[in-house]
Amino acid sequence: MSDPVSSIRNLGPAFEQACARAGIHSAQQLREMGADAAYIRLLQSGSRPHFIGYYVLVMGLQGRPWNDCKGEEKKALRQRFDAIKAGVSAAPETQMISDLDAIGVRVSADDLKFV
Repeated sequence: MSDPVSSIRNLGPAFEQACARAGIHSAQQLREMGADAAYIRLLQSGSRPHFIGYYVLVMGLQGRPWNDCKGEEKKALRQRFDAIKAGVSAAPETQMISDLDAIGVRVSADDLKFV
């Protein structure tokens, strides 16, 4: 049995659910992908970009506390985050799910019927 995503330092149940929506189902899978590839996958699956979420992921995969990121390291991570965010666009169906979620309507990809 593999460890859940939430077994990684700093990552809780909400992040684990976002990973599941993105097809990332274990801590091992997340570690193998690395922070950047995993974050790209999260954005493509409809998660909203959030810098703190990104650097919490990076710190967690390094086994460090989330608030250990400071100074030049944090600036460099911000540049990586901005580049990732600029290079990713969600698929239309995941963007719709994200937009509906933002106004409080919970749906999944299975709820959408394509005609």
